[in-house]
Amino acid sequence: MSYSYNDISGMIDHSLLNPTLTWPELEAGIQVALAYEVGSVCIMPYAMKHCSDLLKGSVVKASTTIGFPHGGHTTQIKEAEAIKAVEDGCEELDMVVNISKVLSGDWNYVYKDIQVVMEVAHQAGQKVKVIFENCYLNNDQKIRLCEICTELKADWVKTSTGYGTSGATDEDLILMRDHTADFVQVKAAGGVRDFDRLLEVRDIGVTRVGASATQVILDACRERLGLPAISQ
Repeated sequence: MSYSYNDISGMIDHSLLNPTLTWPELEAGIQVALAYEVGSVCIMPYAMKHCSDLLKGSVVKASTTIGFPHGGHTTQIKEAEAIKAVEDGCEELDMVVNISKVLSGDWNYVYKDIQVVMEVAHQAGQKVKVIFENCYLNNDQKIRLCEICTELKADWVKTSTGYGTSGATDEDLILMRDHTADFVQVKAAGGVRDFDRLLEVRDIGVTRVGASATQVILDACRERLGLPAISQ
């Protein structure tokens, strides 16, 4: 399959979610995202306003997390987080489902929990990625989440937070692609650390990848395409 550099760089959500990242490291990470023209920067909520300000006028979207990383926040708190994120300039919200409620089979709660965040984002013209944390779920639970996300017109379904016991597997990515409508995109998070792996998940139908190894991936892409290295 053919691709351009921007086809690949635009797939990457540059992850700046490690809780030990310092302010200078967060700012440096934003500059990496700008230099490589990635799809988005996914940053800790407290840094969202500063991040969105730095990204203005660029091709890079500002994104942050809701209910991260365990999904156990109350729906009201998730709603408040979403409102604050949008106010701070967030364009893409990565929300974690209530994993406990999924495992309990309380699908009405799960539906409303996702719906509230979706409404905040969509009313503001922004997008939502719904994180399943597949490592804790069986296939029936994953499929039901895919159905709910299709019903609610989620923008992406996402495999994992990157902080569970495993990340994106081919099996899960295929299942998610097969059980969501075409308008719902699929994001792989956790374990995509090199260019060849990114190409593998792209072939499955993944349109976004959460990555902290952005430079490694995109340097390899540029080398393979015969493009000059990016200097910062």
